[in-house]
Amino acid sequence: METLACNFHSFTFNLSDSQTLSFLKFPLHQVRYSITPATTLSLRMTHSHSSQNPVIEQQRVIIPNKHGEKLVGLLHETGSKEIVILCHGFRSTKADRTMVNLAVALEKEGISAFRFDFAGNGESEGSFEFGNYSKEADDLHSVIQHFCEANRIVCAILGHSKGGDVVLLYASKYHDIHTVVNVSGRYDLKKGIEERFGKDFMDRIQDGFVDIKNKKGVEYRVTKESLMERLSLDMHEACLKIPRECRVLTVHGSADEIIPVGDALEFAKIITNHKLHIVEGANHNYTSYQTELASVVLNYLKETLQQD
Repeated sequence: METLACNFHSFTFNLSDSQTLSFLKFPLHQVRYSITPATTLSLRMTHSHSSQNPVIEQQRVIIPNKHGEKLVGLLHETGSKEIVILCHGFRSTKADRTMVNLAVALEKEGISAFRFDFAGNGESEGSFEFGNYSKEADDLHSVIQHFCEANRIVCAILGHSKGGDVVLLYASKYHDIHTVVNVSGRYDLKKGIEERFGKDFMDRIQDGFVDIKNKKGVEYRVTKESLMERLSLDMHEACLKIPRECRVLTVHGSADEIIPVGDALEFAKIITNHKLHIVEGANHNYTSYQTELASVVLNYLKETLQQD
């Protein structure tokens, strides 16, 4: 529904209290869709207790990156001047369960959130590339610039998995954000290659690229250049460049099967202004721990907003 574009100006559904839109997961009195051609889908939600809850609008926003590629995202608009930017992980999108749940949790606190697809992922333009950490940090910069030019305050950036590395790289390169949340990011980017692609992967890629296949055929291509980009990134050196005034929260699951919890401990050793929270029992995607993850993130962000 996010990509819907047509000539209708608006239409309204009136629902009884007992009815529920499955994709929103809670009952509403009224849902109004306002559609403008090609670029924006606005979803305005009036809650049953409007005096206690903020009115939420979900707006499809398109932002060009510095390469002219269109980045597509969803703005969860609560009317707050502050906004939190959410960054997905490897082979994921803005529709990832963790991204959606965190955006909804922020909504409930009256804080606007923006979740978007990096170039080459989801609805955004561009070709998918393995690695691409630095380019994604630049994509994030384009997003932040867009909201700053709209007189919004980007109070925090949050990334999950690969997105966790991206927000840390952003903080080391651009010194304009003072709160960063790294959820299950990888400390040593040289690790994880053999586990994902096999022990002979480095030999196979010497010809220039390797196609990663699934049952349907080629899923994506890993080029030697993109692999070298990942292997050349030193998260230790990057984190040492994060300014002292930048606050960093690292959250990691103790049962993470993709990136070991030890990586979180390494971040805690080298980032100056750092807080570490281990979610006991949680796996990489926080399958049974989404509520606890949201609670940890919200408590930290509310604390930092009070300090500011």
